[in-house]
Formats: sequence, structure tokens, C-alpha cells
Amino acid sequence: MDSHQTGSIESSISFSTRKGSESTVKQTLFLLVFILGCEGVEEKRSGESRDGRPDAESWDATITLTNEGAKRAVIRAGHLENYDERQYILLDQNVDADFFNAEEVYTTNLKSKIAEIEEDRDYMIAIGDVVVVSDSGVTLFTDTLSWDNVREKVFTDDRVVFITEDQDTLYGIGFESDVELNNWKILKPTGVFHEDEDER
Repeated sequence: MDSHQTGSIESSISFSTRKGSESTVKQTLFLLVFILGCEGVEEKRSGESRDGRPDAESWDATITLTNEGAKRAVIRAGHLENYDERQYILLDQNVDADFFNAEEVYTTNLKSKIAEIEEDRDYMIAIGDVVVVSDSGVTLFTDTLSWDNVREKVFTDDRVVFITEDQDTLYGIGFESDVELNNWKILKPTGVFHEDEDER
């Protein structure tokens, strides 16, 4: 079987090596095999480009976001992927973020399944079972929530459930607030449940 393969290779290159000696044919075959072998390795490597892959990954990661030098958020996640060229960070396991005011005093906590951070815009989107609890005791539930670090605002176009300090539950679609959840509004209110009504 080996002699058949060798004959096949020799016949395919015999036209160019007919005048050469047997050693030239062997050298040519060796070079051909070497070149083909190198090309195969090179093709394999070139198929493993960085396109679409993170530049860095981290597990049990903690990152700190600042605004004009002041700490504004400390975000923890089970897994982080960083994409340098796109200036994009994906946090895709159990996001837990603490937010701080301009004096770096803790104000609110956010939990979500995943979050995306656009570093060039100083912008984060929390996605999946988002819960925000402020130090004043108000709680927000929604599917997605955007945080604009430059404007110092949080907002969503999704359905929300908002529990006030008085334990009244407000329902609606769309929400805007400062990060502390002190100055908030539900864009399209759809219902209210008063805690004292349940006691009657």
C-alpha cells in the first residue's frame, strides 16, 4: 500500500522532476510533505482568531466603576468577559452591585442574572430578575434596568413592581429614577396596592 501511494505522488510530480536524479526527487518529496504539513498547521492556527472571543476572562470577579475619581459602583459577578476593542464587559453569573453617591456613601444594591457594561459610555444594563433595594427601604423589581453613570440615572421601559417605604406596591411600565431611588417616577402606572387596605 505504501509503494502505491509513493508511486502516485511521484507520478504527479514526475513531469517537473523527470530530468533530476533520484535524490532530487526524494528532496522534492520531502519539501512537498514539509510544506503541506506546515500549511496544515498554519490553517489550524488561523482558524483560532480572537474574533468574537474575550480578551480576558475572570471568575469571582469584582470591578469598581468611578465618576470623576469618586467610587460610584462595586460590581461582583461569578464570571466576567472583557472585550478590549469594543470596550465592553459581560458579567454573566449572579451579578451583585453596590452603588454609592458622590460622597462615596453606599445607597443601593442591585442583583441580576447578567449585566453588560459599555465602558466608553460609562453605561450598564442589568438583565434578568433585576432587584434593586435602596438603603431607605424601597425595592424595585423588573426584567432589565439601565444605569447611566454620567447622568446618574437608572431607567427601564419594561414592567416594574415598586415597593415604597410605606410598603405600598406600585405597578407600571417604564421607570426612571436617580440611583438612590429617592426621586423616581413610573411612566405608565397600571395599579396600586396599599398596605393598609390589606389590613381592613
